[in-house]
Amino acid sequence: MNEKQQYENPIVFERADPWVYRHTDGYYYFTGSVPGYQSIEIRRAKKLNDLESNSEVMTVWHAHTDGLMSQLIWAPELHFIEGKWYIYFAASNHGEERDEKNHHRMFVIENSNESPMNTEWIEKGQIITQFESFSLDATVFEHKNELYYVWAQLDPRIPGNSNLYLSKMENPWTLTGKQLLLSVPEYEWEKIGFSVNEAPAVLIRNGKIFITYSGSATDENYAIGLLWADETSDLLDGYSWNKLDKPIFVSSEKNKQYGPGHNSFTKNEDGTKDVIVFHARPEKNKEGDPLNNPNRHAIAQEFTWTKDGFPFLGEPVANTRV
Repeated sequence: MNEKQQYENPIVFERADPWVYRHTDGYYYFTGSVPGYQSIEIRRAKKLNDLESNSEVMTVWHAHTDGLMSQLIWAPELHFIEGKWYIYFAASNHGEERDEKNHHRMFVIENSNESPMNTEWIEKGQIITQFESFSLDATVFEHKNELYYVWAQLDPRIPGNSNLYLSKMENPWTLTGKQLLLSVPEYEWEKIGFSVNEAPAVLIRNGKIFITYSGSATDENYAIGLLWADETSDLLDGYSWNKLDKPIFVSSEKNKQYGPGHNSFTKNEDGTKDVIVFHARPEKNKEGDPLNNPNRHAIAQEFTWTKDGFPFLGEPVANTRV
């Protein structure tokens, strides 16, 4: 089995928006969008290959019966910040109340226990941005003792469905200061079906801050793009950021992986190799809204770096589990 096929993929079936975090306790913690979109689940295992069938699994939070946190619980991410656990996620309200002005917003819950595998989560509320609109897919990262928040949001003044934004955080549930418009869908590959920039994920390496993100509709046209800035630059200055005009990870007809996207990053078990964890479909979307088709599975594969110090993701690997 070659280097990029050492994982038994999918590592978890029917989990879109996969987030993997390896903690100091040696466990991989996994979460993602659970079909039905009514709960947040955490899995943990010592090996990525064990997350599907040989892991601890716990539902740690349920949607409310009504209100803004009652429907479409999407894209949870688990982070460990200043000795506490945080899960960032997007949620909406009931269908009859939803419209363009009243849809997904971003929320965070907190846990002070040594392990996040329990239901003792405190709701810290909505992450408030500078204007109220459809928003989702938040991630956080620390750099030079500052906490940053990156997310996707619709601006009704800008054509398209969602753009990427960046802000510093006063604490893990509060934004502070300038909010930078980081990226808008501008290239054709970002605008197939829908004009989308979403699902940011951060890598800090080789003197740079890299942000991968996903573009286009969530069918076979979904793909991953790349932004980057020098780590010594002012990250809230738009001129610090660069954007590749082509995607760096796209569907593979050969390996039957379609719409790779909404990724996270981790390390292999001995810490020597970088790993991308992403979702993809084993077939093209046949009909209807692809968001209603749960056949997006979590895939793990190692990746390398170019001589210029940029991530080289290669081609999505074929599944070995069915």
